[in-house]
Amino acid sequence: MNQNYTLKVNETFDFNFTSSDTKKLDVLKLSTSKFHVINNSKSFHIQVLSSNFLKKEYTLRVNSNNYTVKISNELDTLIKEMGFSLGSAKIANDIKAPMPGLILSINVKVGQQVKEGESLLILEAMKMENSIGSPKDGIVKSIQVKNGKTVEKGTLLIELE
Repeated sequence: MNQNYTLKVNETFDFNFTSSDTKKLDVLKLSTSKFHVINNSKSFHIQVLSSNFLKKEYTLRVNSNNYTVKISNELDTLIKEMGFSLGSAKIANDIKAPMPGLILSINVKVGQQVKEGESLLILEAMKMENSIGSPKDGIVKSIQVKNGKTVEKGTLLIELE
């Protein structure tokens, strides 16, 4: 099945593509965060500077220019068109691992006040560093993981009040 995606670049430009479009790209992985891509006979050097897996947001350096890229799929588009929001996630107090990985750093302490979107910890998965942000403003109630430990998908990481 061919999945449709929309990329919003720098909050300005929208690009639509399908999963079959990505198969047409000539991609060479140079390291965990660097790639060489040839598309339509043009060469691009791409480096992933940062990634936020939960928000589907990435900062990329393409050749010598930086871009912020947000990815949405058909479900994201449908939810937006129907006028629903993802606000139900904002009432959740439990932050769980979105994928298996290694805890690289914990950026908060118990009792610390955090703002929505603030980085709580860094989870390495598939050799990519993913910043796990706070889904809402709150206070850190407990931290259930330690630096250097591996976690499975769904593992409770941090509780908020």
